[in-house]
Amino acid sequence: MWLWEEQGGLLGPFSFLLVLLVVATRSPFNACLLTASLYVLLRLFSFEPVPARRVLQVLRPRDRVAAIAHRGGSHDAPENTLAAIRQAAKNGATGVELDIEFTSDGVPVLMHDNTVDRTTDGTGRLCDLTFEQIRKLNPAANHRLRNNFPDEKIPTLREAVTECLNHNLTIFFDVKGHANMMRQTDQDVVTALTHRPWSLSHTGDGKPRYSAMWQHAGFMLLDILLDWSMHNILWYLCGVSAFLMQKDFVSPAYLKKWSAKGIHVVGWTVNTFSEKSYYESHLGSSYITDSMLEDCEPHF
Repeated sequence: MWLWEEQGGLLGPFSFLLVLLVVATRSPFNACLLTASLYVLLRLFSFEPVPARRVLQVLRPRDRVAAIAHRGGSHDAPENTLAAIRQAAKNGATGVELDIEFTSDGVPVLMHDNTVDRTTDGTGRLCDLTFEQIRKLNPAANHRLRNNFPDEKIPTLREAVTECLNHNLTIFFDVKGHANMMRQTDQDVVTALTHRPWSLSHTGDGKPRYSAMWQHAGFMLLDILLDWSMHNILWYLCGVSAFLMQKDFVSPAYLKKWSAKGIHVVGWTVNTFSEKSYYESHLGSSYITDSMLEDCEPHF
C-alpha cells in the first residue's frame, strides 16, 4: 500500500515521470524500463523515516506548536552564540536553529556563512582559519546590540549542545553539506529538507539574481525542477520527517498535502506577531523566527 499517494507513496510522481519518458524516448518499453530502474534505485538507497513518536518529541515538544529561534534568535542576540541560546531560552523559545561549519583543523563551530566577514571583526574563509584563529574573533562585532555582549566567542558544537541541554531546548542543526554524514552516523536523527521556491533565480528579497534574460530563464527552469524533485522524490529519498518551507508558501492546503505523507511542516522566517498568531492558532504549525520579542525584518 506504500505505493499509493494517499499513503504518502510515489505513484503520482512516477506516473508523471513515465509519461515524460514516453514522450522523450518515443518507446513505451524503454520508458517503463527507465522508470522501473529509477524506482528500484530509490527504494534501495533511500533512508528509512524516523518513528513517529520520536519525531513528535523533536518537532512538537511539550505537545504544542514549537517556536524555534533562528540562529539562536539573530535579532535578539548575536547569531550562533551561547548568548543567543541563553536569550532564546529566556524569551520562551522551545528550540533553536543553529548552523554548523568546520575550521581548517576540523573543529565543528557555529557559523552560518563560509566566511567570517559578515558577523565578526575578522575576515577570510572559515575553512582557511584554524580554531585558535577563530576563537580570537568577536561574533558580536556587527550586531545591533553588540555593546550588550562584549565577551562572546564563536562556540564549538560541543559547547552549543551543552548550553541547549542546560536550557532544555530542542536543537535544529543546519548542517549544509554534511547532512548525509550525520544521518549515516545516527539513524535516529530527525531530518528535514529546507526549501524556498525560486531560490536559484531570485534572492531572498525577491530580486532576480541574473540580469541576462537567458540566464535568468535557465535558472527559473532549474527552480521548477528543484521544486518538483523536493516535493515528489527527495523527501522520500532522504527519509525526512519535516519540511522547512519559506513562510509565504505555507497554507492549510499545503499542510494537508504533507500531513498525508506523514511529514510535518515548519515555516520560516515568521517574524511578526500577526504571523506567529496565525501559525499557532489557525495553522497549528511550528515556525522559525528571528526574534522572540518583537517584529523584525527577516535575516536571509
